[in-house]
Amino acid sequence: MKKLIVAGVMALGVLSASAQTKIGYVNTDDVIAAMPQTDTANKQLQEFQQSLADQYNDLEAEANEKSAKFIKDSATLSESMKLIKREEILKLYQRIQNYNTEAQEKAKQAAQQKFAPIQQKAMEAIKAVAKKNGYSYVLDINSVLVGPPGDDILALVKKELGIKETPATKVPAKTGN
Repeated sequence: MKKLIVAGVMALGVLSASAQTKIGYVNTDDVIAAMPQTDTANKQLQEFQQSLADQYNDLEAEANEKSAKFIKDSATLSESMKLIKREEILKLYQRIQNYNTEAQEKAKQAAQQKFAPIQQKAMEAIKAVAKKNGYSYVLDINSVLVGPPGDDILALVKKELGIKETPATKVPAKTGN
């Protein structure tokens, strides 16, 4: 009988502890998109990508020009000179191929550098909102397939970040999953 009473008290303790758990969720993509730093980072990233594309286009134009010149002049060139020019053109096309791979990697690294501080600031704001409002758990809505009902804290996070809420971007404060 004592075991049954102890088990009942423990079950009530677990139920009351879980009843006090406050769960919230937020779409971190929406938070980051709403931050003014995101627009600046996107513009800088686009400019960087455009400069990489311009350099790629210059290399490609140079290769096409040398290739066209080779085709035009090949009748007058000796066999050894043709071989040298072909190798030169092949190396230039390989350089273009390598540049394309390097440019993609550079663009990826630049994006990570630009957005890491923005993501960190968003996470700090989410943690601050969770602490201020007593949330035990805050889930990213993008990675939760099924979960208990919770509060959408997007508006609170935007407020924490000092982002003005517009009527078009208002999200209901409470929804269930």
